[in-house]
Amino acid sequence: MAKHDHHLHGGDALKSAARDTLTASGEQWTGMREAVFDALAGFDRPASAYDIAEAVSKAQGRRVAANSVYRILDLFVGANLARRVESANAYVANAHPACLHDCIFLICDTCGQAKHLDNDRIADDVRKAAEQSGFAPRQPVIEVRGTCADCG
Repeated sequence: MAKHDHHLHGGDALKSAARDTLTASGEQWTGMREAVFDALAGFDRPASAYDIAEAVSKAQGRRVAANSVYRILDLFVGANLARRVESANAYVANAHPACLHDCIFLICDTCGQAKHLDNDRIADDVRKAAEQSGFAPRQPVIEVRGTCADCG
């Protein structure tokens, strides 16, 4: 398996890394963006925009529209602060936002957990196969569905 070295962040360090990464890209770290990031990072499994909107609404004591959350999540994905789990239409906070690479998600059909796995060799092989077929890949989406060790 190809090794990919990076520093994983959690808690306040994760929020600081996300803020630093976003502001370094020229974007602002607003109160609403912070609230969405806090909510996203607070989930222990992939969360939908509706889940996040509900969590932010509860935290702020006012209704927050899912449309606003979707826009912020799109920004976060583009800035590498979050990853989208395509098959679940949900998001997870990226524990290493300063590190750009493709990732693989292992998604448990029983409990909904999504484990992020780094293997640049597999992602590179997918890119090369696409290129050999005359396709210009932008970002491979690799998700494996099954049962996690806890549920197995």
